[in-house]
Amino acid sequence: MNTPFRLCLILTQKLCVRDPLDVLRAAMQGGIDCVQIREKNMSSAQLFEWGEILLPICRKNSVPLVINDCPEVAAALDADGVHVGQDDMHPEDARKIVGPDKWVGVSTHNLEQADEAAEMGVQYAGFGPVFATPTKDVKEGLGPEFLAAAGAISRVPLVAIGGILPENAWMVRDRAAMAVSAGICAAKDPAAAAAEILGD
Repeated sequence: MNTPFRLCLILTQKLCVRDPLDVLRAAMQGGIDCVQIREKNMSSAQLFEWGEILLPICRKNSVPLVINDCPEVAAALDADGVHVGQDDMHPEDARKIVGPDKWVGVSTHNLEQADEAAEMGVQYAGFGPVFATPTKDVKEGLGPEFLAAAGAISRVPLVAIGGILPENAWMVRDRAAMAVSAGICAAKDPAAAAAEILGD
């Protein structure tokens, strides 16, 4: 099963060592083909304003834009989709807000959740954390083998997430699409980091 993208940049301003817009443009040069805005501390109004800045850049480069957690903001922006976690709005309710033609993704963290994702009408399921990640304060990831097990039972495409870096991406890139935050945002050369993660 193919995901709608190969590599999604999860853009979080506080993780960026360069200007976030520079990071975004460089990551596009490196081959990312999706962007997710994840800003847990922004209000809906702030998230909408930030999305208004990013959306034209994404459209110009034919890169879909997904909003984390906030289907109302995704709908108001006419973004390409929304991603929700296990403790956020149910994907079916998010679907009612963004409409039938937008992507809805859901986070999963174990085999049961990966299996259940197919019942939620989502386009893909994020699965992880695959590796340890300071972004989520996770000291030990589930591992590539667990990702493979999830892929064997999942009835929707999986997106590996959590601690994916240029040096370990080879262990997951052939098993699933990838979503990366710090591995690109915190890189001195985001274009090179994205290209190395993809193996291009």
